[in-house]
Amino acid sequence: MTKKGKTLMMFVTVSGSPTEKETEEITSLWQGSLFNANYDVQRFIVGSDRAIFMLRDGGYAWEIKDFLVSQDRCADVTLEGQVYPGRGGGGKEKNQTKPGKGKRKEGDAKPRASKEGNRAGKTREDL
Repeated sequence: MTKKGKTLMMFVTVSGSPTEKETEEITSLWQGSLFNANYDVQRFIVGSDRAIFMLRDGGYAWEIKDFLVSQDRCADVTLEGQVYPGRGGGGKEKNQTKPGKGKRKEGDAKPRASKEGNRAGKTREDL
């Protein structure tokens, strides 16, 4: 909501190993779908598998991001420095700004403090 009325750019990666022409065609279809839904989006190809979508009104950025990540050939969408994996991304977990922080495997138990160190001594010391 803080981006309402401001220009915003999002990077989109096309999955597979597309040529620049294929990337042009695929992102053109996405842009056309967004245009039909009344979203004002400009598209710029920046690599063989990468494009920038420029939004005139950043208030719609998360709706557009949700549309793009649901596409079969979308590997990921980068918005505000955050990478969101797309349907075509092969199931990679990328939705983090700092990878590995706070991650734990399901089988790992939460480390617990020793109860022995938390108990008060039996003898009372005078200060």
